[in-house]
Amino acid sequence: MEQLPILISGGGIGGFAAALALVRQGFKVKLFEQAPEIGEIGAGIQLGPNAFHAFDALGIGDKARSRAVYTDYMVMHDALNEYVIGKIPTDENFRKRFGNPYAVIHRADIHSSLVEGAQETGEVQIHTNTRIEGIEQDGKTVTVTDTKGNKHTGIALIAADGGKSVVREKYVGDPALVTGHVVYRAVVDKEDFPEDLRWNAASLWAAPKGHLVHYPLRGGEQYNVVVTFHSREQEVWGVKDGSRKEVLSYFTDICPKAKQLLSLPKSWKRWSTADREPISNWTHGRATLLGDAAHPTTQYMAQGACMAMEDAVTLGEALRTCDNDIEKAFELYQRARVARTARIVLSSREMGRLYHAEGVQRMIRNDLWRGRSTERFYDAMEWLYGWNVSNCLDAAKNYSAE
Repeated sequence: MEQLPILISGGGIGGFAAALALVRQGFKVKLFEQAPEIGEIGAGIQLGPNAFHAFDALGIGDKARSRAVYTDYMVMHDALNEYVIGKIPTDENFRKRFGNPYAVIHRADIHSSLVEGAQETGEVQIHTNTRIEGIEQDGKTVTVTDTKGNKHTGIALIAADGGKSVVREKYVGDPALVTGHVVYRAVVDKEDFPEDLRWNAASLWAAPKGHLVHYPLRGGEQYNVVVTFHSREQEVWGVKDGSRKEVLSYFTDICPKAKQLLSLPKSWKRWSTADREPISNWTHGRATLLGDAAHPTTQYMAQGACMAMEDAVTLGEALRTCDNDIEKAFELYQRARVARTARIVLSSREMGRLYHAEGVQRMIRNDLWRGRSTERFYDAMEWLYGWNVSNCLDAAKNYSAE
């Protein structure tokens, strides 16, 4: 009898990372993506050393490395006066400390690396234009029904269907928390980007109730520009086109060097953001959540995609440790991931408050970070960037849901 596949809902970074992890454990995969074509919207993302550990564990390290831009440092400026609040080298010492580099990359280039890796295995069957609607379990299999009425049966279901997960809605049913924070994203060609900002760095300008980010992409031929602000409107979670007029209206008082970023893009995409409260149980029998479906977070830690890839690697290791016993492995995976991903969600909220500080709080932030040594910054990053495949299950040993 032919082996039933594991079903994956969602064809983004998390879905294809999970597919690779499962194939490496000997499973066949059937992946469903609701969009008519496989692809990623968005612009650039930042990759910490933990992301590169995940790439290597998934077998796409060389693909990802060939498409990344390796920064010399991370820098944070005060957008009101150009004051350098903190500068963190990401040089050879950084790589020695964490075992891998810090880099920036176009989101589509990560996604392509994962998709290519999955297709090369010959074990991942991809169904586009397919949205999962119903889920049934019988203790040995999971059967999903799509919106066209077709049924698909597998030995398990991995829900990597994003922050608005259909599977999470069925099994958890908790509300999304719309933050009121809006993110504008765009990519600008090198020739249109100011020479005085062409730094080989992940650069952030902190402003009252907002911030701006820029860094190079694709060998420095493009630059990513990201702007975040606290909306004056009642926001609805989602994505639409942005307007230069709106984004300019939120940054009237910042310095000219930072303000010029706002007029560079020919067009913007506008995200109204949300997260959810961390939960301790996202596994239900032979169905489990992964990535944003399990732990949607705001963007301030730049770890959303990294966490999805860590999830996938940890899931694969849990299956290996449990001799591919699905339900035991899903529980082990969850125990290993709950605390770490909850910390990301909560830390991201706090980082947003620090970036957007105003008045006396802004002064305190600048004073606290001014003069902090490189080693002290590295020490603060250890919990985040010290993750790798050899320690990814360690948190499960001390796990308690109490």
